[in-house]
Amino acid sequence: MENQNKVKPTTSALIAARKKEFLETNSMKGLQLYDHVQDDFKNARSFIDKSIKSTGIIYDDQFSNHLCAWDMKYPENPQRYESIIKRCNELGLIERCLKIQCRNATNDELLMKHSQSIIDKLKSTDNTQSVDILQALSSKYDAIYFHPSTYKQSLLATGSSIELVKAICENKIQNGMAFIRPPGHHAMKSEFCGYCFFNNVAIAAEYVLRHYSVSKILIVDWDVHHGQATQQMFYDDPRVLYFSIHRYEHGQFWPNLRESDWDFTGNGDGQGFNINVPLNATGMKDADYLAIFHQILLPVASEFQPDLILISSGYDAALGCPEGEMEVTPACYAHLVRSLMGFACGRVAVLLEGGYCLKSLAEGAALTLKSLLGDPCPLLDMTSNPCNSIVQTIQNVIFAHQKYWKCFQVDFLLNQSFRAVSMYSYYEEPLTVFPTFDCYPTQDISKIDENSVLQHLISETQLLNINNKVCVSFDLIMDQKHESSESGHPECPGRISAILNMFNEFQLTNRLLILPSREAEESELLLAHSKEHIDEMSNLYKLSPSELSEKEKCYDSVYLTTDTYKVSTLASGCLLQVVDSVLNNESASGVAVIRPPGHHAELDIACGFCIFNSVAIAASYALNKYGLKRIMILDWDIHFGNGTMRAFSSDPRVLYISIHRYQNAKFFPCSEEGSHKVTGSGSGEGYTINIPWNKNGMGDTEYISVMQNIILPIAYEFCPELVLVSAGFDAAVGDPLGGCKVTPECYGHLTHFLSSLANGKVILALEGGYNIDAVSYCMTMCTKALLGDPLPPLDLEFPICKNAQKTIKRVVNVQKNYWSCFKFFNYERTSKHSFSVND
Repeated sequence: MENQNKVKPTTSALIAARKKEFLETNSMKGLQLYDHVQDDFKNARSFIDKSIKSTGIIYDDQFSNHLCAWDMKYPENPQRYESIIKRCNELGLIERCLKIQCRNATNDELLMKHSQSIIDKLKSTDNTQSVDILQALSSKYDAIYFHPSTYKQSLLATGSSIELVKAICENKIQNGMAFIRPPGHHAMKSEFCGYCFFNNVAIAAEYVLRHYSVSKILIVDWDVHHGQATQQMFYDDPRVLYFSIHRYEHGQFWPNLRESDWDFTGNGDGQGFNINVPLNATGMKDADYLAIFHQILLPVASEFQPDLILISSGYDAALGCPEGEMEVTPACYAHLVRSLMGFACGRVAVLLEGGYCLKSLAEGAALTLKSLLGDPCPLLDMTSNPCNSIVQTIQNVIFAHQKYWKCFQVDFLLNQSFRAVSMYSYYEEPLTVFPTFDCYPTQDISKIDENSVLQHLISETQLLNINNKVCVSFDLIMDQKHESSESGHPECPGRISAILNMFNEFQLTNRLLILPSREAEESELLLAHSKEHIDEMSNLYKLSPSELSEKEKCYDSVYLTTDTYKVSTLASGCLLQVVDSVLNNESASGVAVIRPPGHHAELDIACGFCIFNSVAIAASYALNKYGLKRIMILDWDIHFGNGTMRAFSSDPRVLYISIHRYQNAKFFPCSEEGSHKVTGSGSGEGYTINIPWNKNGMGDTEYISVMQNIILPIAYEFCPELVLVSAGFDAAVGDPLGGCKVTPECYGHLTHFLSSLANGKVILALEGGYNIDAVSYCMTMCTKALLGDPLPPLDLEFPICKNAQKTIKRVVNVQKNYWSCFKFFNYERTSKHSFSVND
């Protein structure tokens, strides 16, 4: 240990020093430390009665009527709708949803985004039985066919979209999905286009803006074709952020428009509120789409903080679709929608657009609905790396939007010399008469038979629906025993009861599976500790108070009592109970409300309030008992988890990520092993990621940025089978030791981001956190996130502080050698820019 020969200040002296630092940093010398803290909990308290509501679904078999009478192979056909409904029924999803009644849109509603002339044009086709007339009219529009039922079915699709978003805005449902057709995002104000007649998502958005107290809407369009009409309809409107990911190929891909490129960013007041992510190569995979989300969409959404999210959900980028020629797996869509469900208090409406491989369309839509229902996201096969083309595209988009979005105004994203270039190369004359027959890519059936990659993916994907969303383990003995003789010691028994009381206050307790407690056995403790250390702790009950006091001097920041061994083994045992429940699929996720903390405890010595390293024991237990191959430990306690890091520094099966205050190795535990330069050893090299703050005062914005820029990209590349969180809350606002200002709701959002990993198998184990109110709210917000409850919006102040930018840049510059997800960043490439540990 680094500090055993140093004169150690008392805990009360440390707290006094932190209070002084807080007051000086925040220029609040005339106020008490906690004068403002209650205000920091108001946001969390305002969600005391907000729990997850039903998922809505809207569908009607009338959506099977519209078809191309003269070309039965036309890809936009009734089988699309029918295949989705069939697959959702097979998985038992529809019966779990609240069905919303369909209705036709009114003329006034259509006029919000369309001209009367185009409405009348479609109405004139109603019940027209002449195929020749319908085909002749179709030839006047790009990729359009008419059917006698088209007008009524288009009215029904648009009206149903409005009803879905109304139900969300009126708090009748939490989120929902509309299985509708025809699609809508190509339908322009006065022109039909691309299978689309009325723009469902645009009209729904406009309806909400006019009728509800909604001022910011995020439209995410992941259909493989650019939704040019939706872009046009909100191009100068700052209330609507339109975000489109689409195949482009420098204009060679339909709809072949210059305005689909990255440099079309909006007009007038709407500048910066139109974000195009053009894909200039085919074969894009999950890794490419996730990179777009992590590097662009999630940061922008965090800054925008929408009141409502609408998704134009086309599945033509899915594997097997002949139009998109991309390779996104159906399971990836569950991850994409889950990442958005933490925004807008969970108000997310998904509206069907394209998708023309029936198998991948049905599976993708069904897994999207499963995600909306709160089921765990399936594991993704992350063997591929983001391609070079997507790197260029992401950099182009960031370049175009840096002046509009502060989240991009950081020095680790783009080199100052970077210049984006648009390479539009489509110059064919527009048609005046359009083909109406055999004018589309055809499906190669051999690519999607039962022996195909797609069928294998579907059959091998583990789809979980676990009744118990969250389990919890605790023991009130931990709340009554093991208390320091030093008055006011922060690591006190009251932390347990305060959390449990807050669970009751937020009415969470009856929603949790409460597990019986147990003590860890010696064989389990031996997974992370030496026999000598265990024996030494087990014999503490024999010592007198003076002997215990003398023995404490052998350790760094540790107090000992006759109950220490029992309470510490209970802490580890309770966490193992949670691990068993989650890995046996009895519970989807879990929380261990335990003390004392553990992450400083090393193989043969106690340290920093920690006796046994419960998380290290739990990780080894899961590896040995359940044969897991990949476990991720995220340690967000403000102090570097030296014990956990050392336990797995050479083990590539365990990815250890720590966000901690470092102060150039001057913040406890004052170990240079907490430096960004430390990456593990031997075969474990690259599996230790330290994110060290060299300044106090870090808050929500910095922590969310680290989650999006570092933790999530690495986690998806690693693909853990279990996520263990060393959930210390001493970076929380008002903590007497941490000196940071992370809010409880931010911890909830961090937990939500993690919930898409590891098939939802996320376990939080209490570590530090010494403002009892803050700890209680923080653990409550995290538990609500695991339950799927809506979370309070964050008040983020971008850009992140310069010191945090420097930390992220240093971490990336080291970790780029091990993780391909960092190829997007502006690295330091020459020795003159290298950093020393003490910089």
